[in-house]
Amino acid sequence: MQRLFIALLLLTGIQVNAQRNKTGMDSENFFRFGFKGGLNMNKISGKSYKDGYNYNFQAGAFVQFNFSSRFGIQPEISFVQTATEFTNDATEIYDDLFRDGSQKTAKLNYLEVPVLLNINIGPSKRVKLQVGPAYGGLLKETVDSLRNNANSLYKKGEWSAIGGLWLQLPFIHLGARYKLGLSDINAIDNRQTWKNQAIQIFVGVTF
Repeated sequence: MQRLFIALLLLTGIQVNAQRNKTGMDSENFFRFGFKGGLNMNKISGKSYKDGYNYNFQAGAFVQFNFSSRFGIQPEISFVQTATEFTNDATEIYDDLFRDGSQKTAKLNYLEVPVLLNINIGPSKRVKLQVGPAYGGLLKETVDSLRNNANSLYKKGEWSAIGGLWLQLPFIHLGARYKLGLSDINAIDNRQTWKNQAIQIFVGVTF
């Protein structure tokens, strides 16, 4: 009987210790930080642009503030490159800006600052739903075939909304997001409305 009692105590201790280890594995520190990089598939919606996504890149850093077992805030700062191609239809472009018939492309480099709400899905805290706003400041624009290269076609800043999923492994993380532009980036006039859209896929490390 005494041996059975000792065996039950040992078994209970092993179960409690295993549960503690599991809880510790799934728990999160209040503050974490990391780096990420990946693919930025973007397009600019508007009458002057060809439909379809263009493949570019993004890279940046982030911090996480985990306020509870369910919610947290994640500010980021990223360098994001976008590219687009203008339509060849002369009736849809600004004829006074472009040379005739040649290929017309644009590359835009942004410094993007999202502030995202992290919502843990499930008890493990590994999968996070991310939603929030982002502001992008235009660092550089390069446009081919312009008649007047001194004029800027694009506004210097834009607001967008971001939604996506983040898979947080112990050290590595993976994620995918959709970014919807809220601001008209056309700096020429109000004849057309141009807005950025992007699908972002990334991988990184969290400390």
